[in-house]
Amino acid sequence: MHAIAALDARPVTDPLALRDIDAPEPLVRENDLLIRVEAVSVNPTDVKRRSKVKADGKARILGFDGAGTVVGLGDAVSDFEVGDAVWWSGDAFRDGANADLQAVDHRIVSRKPASIDFADAASLPLTTITAWEGMFERMRINREDAGTLLMVGGAGGVGSILTQLAKRLTNLHVIATASREESAQWCRRMGADAVVNHRDLLGEVTSLAPGGIDYVFSSYTPGNIPAYAEMLRPFGQIVSIDGGALDLLPLFPKSIGFHWEYMFARSRYGTWDMAEQGRMLAETADLVDAGGIVPTATVRINDFSAAGILEAHQLVESGSVIGKVVIHR
Repeated sequence: MHAIAALDARPVTDPLALRDIDAPEPLVRENDLLIRVEAVSVNPTDVKRRSKVKADGKARILGFDGAGTVVGLGDAVSDFEVGDAVWWSGDAFRDGANADLQAVDHRIVSRKPASIDFADAASLPLTTITAWEGMFERMRINREDAGTLLMVGGAGGVGSILTQLAKRLTNLHVIATASREESAQWCRRMGADAVVNHRDLLGEVTSLAPGGIDYVFSSYTPGNIPAYAEMLRPFGQIVSIDGGALDLLPLFPKSIGFHWEYMFARSRYGTWDMAEQGRMLAETADLVDAGGIVPTATVRINDFSAAGILEAHQLVESGSVIGKVVIHR
């Protein structure tokens, strides 16, 4: 089959940073769906992984977000049929979606929204699961909760869907960060109640919420912990999705909770509740079909090749993308 792979770590400006290759069709395990990939999107994690590929002769097929059609079933699969249109976010420790075919555990897949095409569908799975797990599982927000949530990185892929989920499924007041007017307009379109500039994060949040806020969902955490500690009320909650070594001591006096969110933990460790990710995607598909959630694709590239996906990597690596970049057939 045709696939797009990284063979070594090269800068995004190098035309050989991603290459078209011939690859064997994926091995289908008993819990897998074999899916013909129709569209993918590029996330910051794709860019990071491409930049760290070892030159050991092994081709790495990247790509997490996908939308496509089921063409084969593992022996243990009974809840899908050949021909189903599906969406998913894959497994960080198996070959990815940048290929004609991908094998994905059916428990982390759901039928895609019927009201949108494959390209729009591919914009949502990874960010939706990240936002859902971070909000409802890590911070334990329930659907009746009020209070104020700060979304740091409001115009990014995760921020775009988290704001929508928070406004659709909770009573939270959402403040999003954005530094450009077009980014601020996008955040408001996604449903943010207010937008602040991250360059004066503490000052602008404090002016909007002088009594403090309750939750922070952080896409950019290094350097921000002291500001979070000051703006959060006692017993507030932070979820970080960007990793890194941090000094969390400023959170101690207010007993502020800090959580990592890594959406590949379930598939990496084969947890007993892996099917929760399929359920999250299924509920989101219903929300999309009901008009409560809109896709977050802002750039569509009609070139399912190394050149097309590398173009998407260049855009994501620039740090200026609003929403998501999608590549489709």
